[in-house]
Amino acid sequence: MAERIYMNDGWRFTEHFSEKLTEAGFDDSALEIVRLPHTCREVPFHYFDEEIYQMVSGYRRVLSVPESWKGKRVLLTLEGAAHESEVFLNGKKVGEHRCGYTAFTLDVSKSLNYGAENVLAVKVDSRETLNIPPFGYVVDYMTYGGIYREVYLDIKNQNYLKDVFVHSQVETGAQPEVRAITELAFRQEAEGCRIRQFIRRKPGNPKIDTEKKRSVYAKAEGEYRRILEQEVRGKKWHTEFPVEGVELWDINHPVLYEIRTELVKDGEILDEYVVTYGFRKAEFRADGFYLNDRKQKLRGLNRHQSYPYVGYAMPRSMQEMDADILKWELGLNAVRTSHYPQSHYFLNRCDELGLLVFTEMPGWQYIGDEDWQNQALKNVRDMVRQYRNHTSVVLWGVRINESQDNDSFYRRTNAAARKLDPWRPTGGVRFHKKSSLLEDVYTYNDFSHDGTTEGCEKKSAVTPDLSKAYLISEYNGHMYPTKSSDCEEHRTEHAIRHGAVLNAVAGQKDIAGSFGWCMFDYNTHRDFGSGDRICYHGVMDMFRNPKIAADIYACQQEHTPVLSISSSMDIGEHPGCNRGNIWIFTNADSVRMYKNDRFIKRYTRKDSPYKNLKHGPILIDDFIGSVMEEQEHFRPAQAKALKDALNAVARYGLTHLPKSVYLTAAKLLAWYHMKPDQIVELYNRYVGDWGGTSTEYRFEAVKNGKVVKTVIRKPMTSVHLEAKADHRTLLEGQTYDVAAVRIRALDENGNLLSFFHQPVQLEVQGNAELIGPRVISLQGGMGGTYVKTAGTPGKAVLKIKTAQAEEVNLIFEIKISEKDRRKL
Repeated sequence: MAERIYMNDGWRFTEHFSEKLTEAGFDDSALEIVRLPHTCREVPFHYFDEEIYQMVSGYRRVLSVPESWKGKRVLLTLEGAAHESEVFLNGKKVGEHRCGYTAFTLDVSKSLNYGAENVLAVKVDSRETLNIPPFGYVVDYMTYGGIYREVYLDIKNQNYLKDVFVHSQVETGAQPEVRAITELAFRQEAEGCRIRQFIRRKPGNPKIDTEKKRSVYAKAEGEYRRILEQEVRGKKWHTEFPVEGVELWDINHPVLYEIRTELVKDGEILDEYVVTYGFRKAEFRADGFYLNDRKQKLRGLNRHQSYPYVGYAMPRSMQEMDADILKWELGLNAVRTSHYPQSHYFLNRCDELGLLVFTEMPGWQYIGDEDWQNQALKNVRDMVRQYRNHTSVVLWGVRINESQDNDSFYRRTNAAARKLDPWRPTGGVRFHKKSSLLEDVYTYNDFSHDGTTEGCEKKSAVTPDLSKAYLISEYNGHMYPTKSSDCEEHRTEHAIRHGAVLNAVAGQKDIAGSFGWCMFDYNTHRDFGSGDRICYHGVMDMFRNPKIAADIYACQQEHTPVLSISSSMDIGEHPGCNRGNIWIFTNADSVRMYKNDRFIKRYTRKDSPYKNLKHGPILIDDFIGSVMEEQEHFRPAQAKALKDALNAVARYGLTHLPKSVYLTAAKLLAWYHMKPDQIVELYNRYVGDWGGTSTEYRFEAVKNGKVVKTVIRKPMTSVHLEAKADHRTLLEGQTYDVAAVRIRALDENGNLLSFFHQPVQLEVQGNAELIGPRVISLQGGMGGTYVKTAGTPGKAVLKIKTAQAEEVNLIFEIKISEKDRRKL
C-alpha cells in the first residue's frame, strides 16, 4: 500500500549555493536549520530593496532510507520552489523545474542508497533575470524565493495510480454521474490488475452555518459505496457511472464527496487515489454565469499569496484563513488567484466554503522568446493537471495577465487547457478592448471608473463577440491607492468607488461579474506602489485588517450584521469643518440615528442611491431632525426650509452649494425675516458643532425588529488595544503552524483610532516564536504579527504592549497532531 511521508523539518539552508552542498562528506553544521515552508530571506514590512531576496540559495537534507523501500517507486514532490530549481541526490542531478508556482515530482527510486543515509540538495534560483514567466520586464508584485511550500515522498508499488481526474457537468434533470480519467504508471506486468472506484460523502464535509458564520463539520455519512470495478485496460482510460442520492455543490451548500480509486491485484490494494469532488453545473453564457442553472453574479476580489516578512512562505492555516476572510468577513462568492496558481490548501478551502475560483497561468504583461513561451505553455499544462480536481475552479486563465494579442501563442495555451480539461472554459485577462478573442470568456480589466464616470463600461463597448461571456477581472486598484492612514475623506472615497463599480456591474445583466483589485495591500517592486515597496490597492492592509472599503463588500451578505459609519464625526477631519458626505454601510433593514440621545432620522435601504445593490451605501443627509421646530418654535415650513439649507451647507460647504439652496436662503431672509448671523448661529449649534461642546452620535442597526449592532461616535477618552488571533490552538502536523494576530487601537466604544501610530512591543514566551520584528508601529491604527510553533507541544503567551493602553496577553496551546502521516 502506498505511503506519503512529509519532509518539512531538518533542512539546512544557505544563501549561497555550492556544489559541495550536494556531497555526502560536506560539513553542514554551520548552515542554518530551517523548516518548510521557508523564504530565502525575510524582508522588512516596507522600504527595502527587492534584490535582497534574489539569490541562488541552497537547501540540504539527509535522508535515512530503509531497506524495505527497495523495489518500490519513491517519488519526491516539491509543491512550490521559487523560481528555478535543480534537485541533487547523492551528488547527482536528478531533475529540474522552471516555474515557481507549480509543483513538480521526480522519481528518485534509482538514485537512492537503500538501508543508508542519502543527501538531498536543492538549488533554488530566485533571481528575476531568469528567462521564465513572469520575468523579462517589470512585475507589479514581489516574487520572493525559497522552497515556500511543502515537500514529501510517496512510496508506491511498481504499478501505481499516476493521476485520477474526476469531472461531471451535471445536466438539468439528469442523474449525476461520476466520470473519471485514470492514468496508471506500470513497470511490471499489469495482467490481473483491476480498478475499483468508491464514493461517499466527505467526512467532516462543511455545511454553511449562517448564524455562527463558520463551517460546521458533520459526521461522515456511511462507508464508501462501490460504484465501479473494471479490469485494467491500458495506461489511461475513461470511466463513468451514475450515482443516486447525491446533493449538488453550491456556493451556499458546498457538499463534497470523496471518490476513491483503488488499483488491486489478487485481492491486494496496490495503490489508492482519493479525489474530493462536488457535483455541480457551472456555465458561462452570453448573459452571465450560471451555477446549477441558476444565474449567479460573481462578486470577488483578486488575491496575491503573499504575507508580511515571509512573502509566500506560510503554512496551511494561513492559506485557509484568507479563504475564510473572503467568504465570511468580506461576504464574497468568488476569488481570482492573481497572477499564478496558488496553494492547494487555499483551493481546498474554497472547495469547502463554496468560493468560486478563477485561476491563471503565471505572468504579468510581458511575453518572451520561444523558450519563454514554451515554458509558459508547460505552466498551463501543469496548472490544469494539478488544479482540475478542485470543484471551486470554474475558469482557466490561459493568457498572460494584461499582455498584448499573440494569436499563435494563445492558440497553443487554449488548446493545452482544453485538451486536459474540456469541461471548463478558458479566459484571458487583458486591459484593451476588442482584442483577439480565442478564449471562451472575455475577461477584461475595467479601470474606467474615476469617481465621476459610470462604474463600468458596457459589454458591447468592450468585447468583440457578444455571443460569448464577459467578465470584469479587475477594477479600481491603482486608480485610487488608499492607505489605512489616509485622511477620512480619502478612505471614504475609496469605499464609494468600490460601491459604484459593484452597483454598475449589478445593473448590467450581461456581465457575469467582477473581481475588484484587490483583497489586501502587497509588497511590490520599485517601479510601482508608493515608493516604500507597497501597493496600497487593497480593501484590507497587509495584515488583513479591513479598510472602510471592506465594508462595501461585507454588507452584501446576510449572515453577519454589519453597521459601519464612514466618518469619525470629528469636525476637524474635514475642510472648513464641513461634514461632507458621510455614508452608512449596513445589511440591516434600517438604521436609527441619534444626536445627543435625540432621534434624528431613520434610514432604510431604499434611501441608498445605489439601487442595484441589495445593501447599497446610504448617505446621511440630516443632522438636525425635528429639533428646530421643537426647540426654536419655527413653523413647520420654515423649519424644513432651514433644515434643508443647513444640511446642504454641511455637505457642500458655502462655496459649492447647489443653486436651489440660494433660493431657499433668500426665502428665509425675505419671508421669515431671518438674519444671516442668526442662520450661522443655528448652523453652528445644530450641525457644525463649531465653538460648542462636543457631540455624541449613536447609530442602531435594526433587523427583523431587533437592534443587531450599535455604533457610538463621541470624543475618545481612553485607548484600548484589540488583538485577535485567527486560532489559539496551534497544531504541529506535517509542518509548523502559524496564528495570525490582527491588532487595532480602539477607543472605549470600539471605534478605530485611525491616527494612532505609536510603537507596539511584541514578546512571545513559551513554546512558540514570533515572525517579524519585536517592535512595530501601527499604521492607520492597525497592524499585526504572526505566532509560529517551534516543534514541541505546550503553551505560549504573546504579550502586546504600548505606552497608552493596558497590556494584552494572548495564550496559545500547541498540540502535536496524531492524524498526519508520519514525517521523515
